[in-house]
Amino acid sequence: MDAQSRGRAEGADPADQWVLNPRTGDYELRLDGGAPPPAPSVPRQRTPQAPGPRPGGPRERDPGPRDGDDDTAPDGPRDAHRRKRRQPKRSGRRKALMWTGGVMGLVLVGGSAFAYYWWDRLGGNIDTVDIGDVGSATVLGDGPANILVIGNDVRTGEGNEAYGNRDNVTGHADTTLLFHVAGDRSNATVVSIPRDLMTEIPDCETRQSDGSTKTIPGSEGRTKFNESYGVEGRDPGCTMRTVEQLTGLDVDHFMMFDFNAVKTLSTAVGGVEVCLEEPLKDTSGGTKLDLPAGKTTIQGEEALSFLRNRHGLKNESDLDRIGMQQKFVASMLRRLKEDTLGSPTKMLDVADAATKSLTVDQAIGSPGKLLTLAKELGKIDLKNITLMTLPVIDNPDEPRPVTVVPDPAKAPQVFSMLQDDVSFTEVKKQKKKAKDKQDALLKGARAEASAVRVDVLNGGGPQGAAGETVTWLQNSQGVSRSANQGNAPAKVSRTQLVYAPDQADQARKLADLMGLPAAAMKPTAEAGGDAPMTLTLGPDFTKAGVPVATPKKVDVPQSRADEKMCKA
Repeated sequence: MDAQSRGRAEGADPADQWVLNPRTGDYELRLDGGAPPPAPSVPRQRTPQAPGPRPGGPRERDPGPRDGDDDTAPDGPRDAHRRKRRQPKRSGRRKALMWTGGVMGLVLVGGSAFAYYWWDRLGGNIDTVDIGDVGSATVLGDGPANILVIGNDVRTGEGNEAYGNRDNVTGHADTTLLFHVAGDRSNATVVSIPRDLMTEIPDCETRQSDGSTKTIPGSEGRTKFNESYGVEGRDPGCTMRTVEQLTGLDVDHFMMFDFNAVKTLSTAVGGVEVCLEEPLKDTSGGTKLDLPAGKTTIQGEEALSFLRNRHGLKNESDLDRIGMQQKFVASMLRRLKEDTLGSPTKMLDVADAATKSLTVDQAIGSPGKLLTLAKELGKIDLKNITLMTLPVIDNPDEPRPVTVVPDPAKAPQVFSMLQDDVSFTEVKKQKKKAKDKQDALLKGARAEASAVRVDVLNGGGPQGAAGETVTWLQNSQGVSRSANQGNAPAKVSRTQLVYAPDQADQARKLADLMGLPAAAMKPTAEAGGDAPMTLTLGPDFTKAGVPVATPKKVDVPQSRADEKMCKA
């Protein structure tokens, strides 16, 4: 017997098995599908009480027979008269209580039925992956959170062979969204990471089925981002590490869906509305996609074809497809919030459809934890959810570019705003919040400049930046114990200062001198002793003596989740 049918009569709806018992006024679970015990033919009466307030507060339920009562006595004039006198009370306060109880009963029935019949089923649907020490052990902390949503292009499932290699049994990180949730839950930013982005994939520790740990070597130089999952046995934790190295953000959790999720979810919500300026037809023959111009509601196989299609788009590129995917996601979010959340039946369908195709990290691998996460995300108004694509340029290393690389000017600015928890929709409010956070982090004693020990490396700044900075620190700022260590082993997304807890006074002093924001400060857990701090200059560093600041805004294409594809 599966979790869905456990404890229920065959063919019975779960909600129908919760029935009102007229004896007690409570809802009871009838697993055999039977009716509740019949009500007595004659309602039991209380001994008349004197007018005035009832002792002990509100009226209590009848405790049952008392001495002198005769339940078997035939109805007579006295009984009929007694029932007639009680009728006005039943149609007044009693009737109101019954209506209120009925409404509350529906709520309780929905919740109880969901918990009893669906909790185990949803839990059984969810797959989890042990990603080791990457990510967070809690669902959501008090501060900002970053969730990686991975669209896996595995071809398993009915009809999915039309989209490519049917032997692709592990898949790759085909569609990846970085979901940044603000610390105050007032806004969120969704950044699409192109699958053809050229980036470095770090070494990755993965947990094997036998419990052992295996380190999978990273890429030699830059490779396509989508190879951060699936290739050489890389798990979603490897994709999380790749995003952390790329963005400078700590990724807390991942959620991975496959092709089937698009089909089942779009169907569960009753279809997703899309809008096209021109007809869209797949001329490659891979799918049967054929959509007219204007509004169309799509679901199932047609929805997946829409998201996978590149033919008929402006450049027939992955970047064009990302733009369509973002609009589809926004339209689905609106559908969920405006229609599905108000229907318990639809919510069950959506939850079942989502969890059947869902893989997550163990920290959120249960219905209860996912519900907690959903409640937090549900606090965000759609108008404050920004969708964008990571700013990129054509790969300069390719004579005829087919891949892309991060925009050297705009990408670091986007990462900087996310690291400082600056909203793309409420910049002024969040800027103050980020400043308050910086003031709190840098509050405390400062060391003398002569006591600051720091190694300076260039991790993406202008050529010669490390040497120039050391010269400036020694000659102009009195930091005589600074040293140029040349290029960093790997590039960083932004300038960062790594220091030990017992070096906090030195770090604050150097931050004052360099104009470093709070997000650049990276304290470690171990004592530093006589070892120097490490300052790695990133793309946000322009020149020695010029503060490293978080931008107020970035000029990149973006949209809001409340914007409809069809304006009219």
